[in-house]
Amino acid sequence: MKKTTVVSLALLGTLTLQAQSQQVDLDPVTVTSSLNAIKSSRTGRNLVIIKGEQFAQLPVNSIDELLRYIPGVEVQARGPQGAQSDIVLRGGTFQQVLVVVDGLRLNDPNTGHFSSYIPIAPSEIERIEVLKGASSAIYGSDAVGGVIHIITKTFASRGERRQISGQIGVGEYGLVNGQAGGFYSNGKTSFGAGMISNNSNGQLQRGTRGYFHNNTVSVSAAQHINDNLQVGIRSSFDHRDFAAQNFYTTFASDTASETVSTFWNQASVNYQKNRGKLSANIGYKSVEDEYYFNPVSIPNNNKSKLFQAIAAYEHRIGENSYLTGGGQFQNRKIASNDRGNHTVKQAAGFLVLNQSIGEGFRFNPAIRVDWDERAGTELVPQMALSYRKGMVQLRGAAGKTIRHADFTERYNNYNKALVTRGSIGNPDLKAERSFSYELGADLYASNNLRVAATYFQRNHNDLIDFVTTPYSDMPRKTNIVPTGTYALARNVSEVTTRGFETDLVFQKALAPAQNLLLMAGLVWLDSQTDETRDMFYVRSHAKFMTNFNVRYAYKGFAVAANGIYKNRAPRKAAAINAEVTKEYFVLNLVAEAAVYRQQVRLFVQADNILNTRYSDLLGSVMPGTWVMGGVKVNWSK
Repeated sequence: MKKTTVVSLALLGTLTLQAQSQQVDLDPVTVTSSLNAIKSSRTGRNLVIIKGEQFAQLPVNSIDELLRYIPGVEVQARGPQGAQSDIVLRGGTFQQVLVVVDGLRLNDPNTGHFSSYIPIAPSEIERIEVLKGASSAIYGSDAVGGVIHIITKTFASRGERRQISGQIGVGEYGLVNGQAGGFYSNGKTSFGAGMISNNSNGQLQRGTRGYFHNNTVSVSAAQHINDNLQVGIRSSFDHRDFAAQNFYTTFASDTASETVSTFWNQASVNYQKNRGKLSANIGYKSVEDEYYFNPVSIPNNNKSKLFQAIAAYEHRIGENSYLTGGGQFQNRKIASNDRGNHTVKQAAGFLVLNQSIGEGFRFNPAIRVDWDERAGTELVPQMALSYRKGMVQLRGAAGKTIRHADFTERYNNYNKALVTRGSIGNPDLKAERSFSYELGADLYASNNLRVAATYFQRNHNDLIDFVTTPYSDMPRKTNIVPTGTYALARNVSEVTTRGFETDLVFQKALAPAQNLLLMAGLVWLDSQTDETRDMFYVRSHAKFMTNFNVRYAYKGFAVAANGIYKNRAPRKAAAINAEVTKEYFVLNLVAEAAVYRQQVRLFVQADNILNTRYSDLLGSVMPGTWVMGGVKVNWSK
């Protein structure tokens, strides 16, 4: 494994040495950190921004796989190509990352396991902004480890643009994948549509096959009514049918399968005049989840719904000052034969200031008053500072974060007549609270290279996790048995997570007819708790992780690679002969060649080319080497 890592790093170094001089902007405009459109270097935060076009250029098959190789993002995959993944930032649990689509939260009221089910076709994505660290003062619950913001072409449209793209691929194990999309904008009217479909019989697992049929279709439109007023709408459908063996348990009788169907609808109105900008967004999400533990079991059927509305007003006070205030409302519901029927409302008001002083100093305070029907009212403050002088920027941030329990944590297995073992919800869970702070520096060594380094610490109170609990300590014994084995959702009294992360982004248009993209990240993490009993997720994050993606193109030929190395606490489950090894390294490769101008290209791809046997979560074995190939079509004007 060490030899493989050295070879990979040597490859990156070789490619870097081929660079020639040409300016590329590594300080793009972001809207995620403060809701205002400002340069990322002025936010006081560590952000990584990746363009949507990179999806088609790297060896990835789904959006969660693309996220896996963004510096500092840990994706704990249960299955391949969009089957299911948990997203982790800065050592948080998978519920502590907020996923946002064009300003609206995507996280499902039922469970954080569905956060990677992003109901957008890759062809619709303009860019992905990853904001690391505490963000609850602006976004509310779940924005603990950070925020992943998907920004689409239609909602970010500026100027005239036309694009058509498509891809079809086939491979081992009956693999048939397809993508298609188009975008049109004449400066006033924008329209986008796309689809992605990943299907396979799957590689052999423990007596079953890891099949998947994952499909997403999305359509969107936006209209500039006049110079001041813009409206936009989107509707999408996402359906995933996949083998879920040992996704949630380590029982030998677990040969599960699962289907998850999502409807996503959103609308936006933006009005801007003089120094003010008013925006309003509404969204409705409906999810139906059907889970079979094994073929003879009665399925869990969960139907969750989320209605949300957010309005904000941004006012430019002066040349160097912006003040944004707004309000947010959510209504979360579930109807389930396993968890019962429940409704929770949430409302909040927030205020954000962006202030510059002199040439290089900027501070960004924010405050939020958050009310939850179950958890009560919280005051959530936050502050970010930055100072830039020449090539060097110093930054720091501190803030409180909150997270409310989802319906699975409160009510899992609560509505069943008899539960002999498994995870049990707890209706009396308190909200998680934590305080985070970070100090960092960025080096803009050239117009093409940015290196960021950040130290961070998060001190948790009442963090929620499933903890192994004997029958005698279970608060509700109505449907459990004395001989059962249970894990109860509990508030763990204290957890402290500290870490260090460094990101490197290098992108360059090389001369002549050459292009290079390199992104790499390194994260060191340590979590300590006073809880002595076995927990599921608090310690599941990597202790050390490095990930990267690189692409080199010359005329009509291109080669790309991405990879990840993890070192974490090992675990074993003898009943199913499964283990989480102490470390693993996975490398993926793709090569492509143009056969008609640059618009039609043939490709061959090998996922996990080293055939590493690994699991991110105990029991969920990931595939070995998987070879595929096909054709890509891309036209733009």
